[in-house]
Amino acid sequence: MTHRVLNKKELRDVERLAAVLNAEQVADFLGVSRRTFFYIMGRQDEAKEAYRKGRSKAAATVGGGLLQRAIDGDTVSAIFYLKTQCGWKETKTTELVGSEGGPIETKNSLSDAELNAKIETMLKDDS
Repeated sequence: MTHRVLNKKELRDVERLAAVLNAEQVADFLGVSRRTFFYIMGRQDEAKEAYRKGRSKAAATVGGGLLQRAIDGDTVSAIFYLKTQCGWKETKTTELVGSEGGPIETKNSLSDAELNAKIETMLKDDS
């Protein structure tokens, strides 16, 4: 059984197309199944390198544009970049305070004995 090997033109096509197509679409362009395309990349280092290089070039171009927009003051781009590339996270905290910013005061109108008696009554009612 002969194994398919990509020629130089096909390798250039893979690199060019990998920037905008996924592996299945590149395989369709080559006239092979996705599975065969992955077998080819597994056997032919040049094919794997062409695919990775094409994907990387696209990521670098888009990432460079995003970074430039962030540098130019686009807040949305800056936030997206910082979240995806720098590990920034948005966390929301809620602080509850009492009057004039002090602690929350709780008032219990029952003594401990009265509270225990109520609990006992409630437990008996559930039985």
